[in-house]
Order: sequence, then structure tokens, then C-alpha cells
Amino acid sequence: MRIKELLTPINTFLHCATPQSWIDEAIKPENIATLLVDHANCELKAAQTAMFLLRRYAVDKDSAEALLLWLKPFEDFVYRKEGEGDFSSHSNLSKKLMSKSNFKHGDELISKMVLLIKEELHHFQQVLAIMQSRNIPYDNITASRYAKEMMRHVRTHEPAKLSDTLICGAYIEARSCERFAKLAPYLDEELKGFYISLLRSEARHFMDYLSLAQTISANDIVSRVTFFGEKEAALISTEDQQFRFHSGAVATMGSESA
Repeated sequence: MRIKELLTPINTFLHCATPQSWIDEAIKPENIATLLVDHANCELKAAQTAMFLLRRYAVDKDSAEALLLWLKPFEDFVYRKEGEGDFSSHSNLSKKLMSKSNFKHGDELISKMVLLIKEELHHFQQVLAIMQSRNIPYDNITASRYAKEMMRHVRTHEPAKLSDTLICGAYIEARSCERFAKLAPYLDEELKGFYISLLRSEARHFMDYLSLAQTISANDIVSRVTFFGEKEAALISTEDQQFRFHSGAVATMGSESA
């Protein structure tokens, strides 16, 4: 599939394009390190979010423990600075996940989210390898307000809570895909090729989240999709004080990492 065809549903879904001011900031040489570190953080966070959904809604106790063990080396490396960043022995889940008997969508959620976790962890390792090849340290940096503000609007009762959370996931994945495509032409050949290589999986993640949201919802989700689309566009269009992968428009931003 051509990139234009791949991006058409993404661009239709999103309510606004990434502002040029953000792109101009992102491609500054002094901001590439922050871009990569925050990109790595986003990949890990995406895996953690999918794991949380599985543990909360879809799998039994033993399977939940297996998921925690799967992510532990990655979390130890990022948050506790343990290990050398070699995850070759932790690339795959150690056991087959068992669905809860009282959640009828468990098998579908497991199928889609396990694949997503595998791909996000693989992307995390790819970003880390690029950082290491460029001697970019994995510094601790604060997250942008983007995901937290999106999740603030999630309803608190089920199944609306799960459906809203999945819609938020669809927007986060769609925005990531759009930004990879926007950035690629401005980057060096290694980063350009890498970001283009991510487009197909990110586009599929967006569709998986969206289809799961509709499957699980008791009602049509069009109004909720529109609601979150407006919230997401506002976050992307308004100014942020720090540059991050999902930060908003730029007036005058520094590249500070804390």
C-alpha cells in the first residue's frame, strides 16, 4: 500500500494536521535527542497501556502476572536504570494468555493487544538502538500533557469507560502515525527510513483500537469519536511550553528535558 493510501483514513480521522511550527521545532538538531527519548517513552507507554487493558478486563490472574513479567525488564531499564538495554530474551510472552470467562470480548482484545505490545516493544528497542548508535543518553524527561488530558474525559462507568479508553488509544496511534509521516521528509536517511517503516503498524493499531471500541460499546460510538477528536485537535493546536513527541503548537519553545 502506498503511503498516501495508508494515511488517508488517518488524516480523515484526525480533526487537524500537526502544526508546521511543531515540525519546525522537532527537526532542529538540538531537539533530535528529546524527540528520540520521548518517542521511546511513547512506545513503552503504548505497550503498558495495552497490557493494562488486558490485565484489567481480559485475562486471568496467572496471565496477568505473565504480562507483568514480560514488561518488567523494559520498565527496569527505563525507570530504575537497571540492565544494559538487551531485551533479546524478553521479546516474547512466556505463556499463552487465558481469557476471563465473564468477558465475552476477551479473546479479541487479547489477540489485538498482544500483537500491539509485541510491536511497540520492538519499536522501543529500535529507537533505543538508534539512540545508542548516536550516543544519546536515555535521560528522564517529563511527559507531555497530551495523553493525560485525553484520558481525563473518559467516562467512569462500564462499558463506556473501556470504549472511551480505546477511542483515546485510536487517536494517540493515529496522531503518532501522522507525525511519523510529517517528520520523515525532513530527517536524515536513517530516521526517515525508520519512521516510514512504522507507518503500517501504527495505522493498524489505530484501526484495531477503533474497531474494539465499537465492538465493546453498547451504543454507536460516532458521537464519542467526534467528542475525543475535538479534544485531541485542541491539544495539538494549542501551545505547549515543552517540546515532546505529542506536544502541541509552538510559539517559543526550548528543548529543555525536564
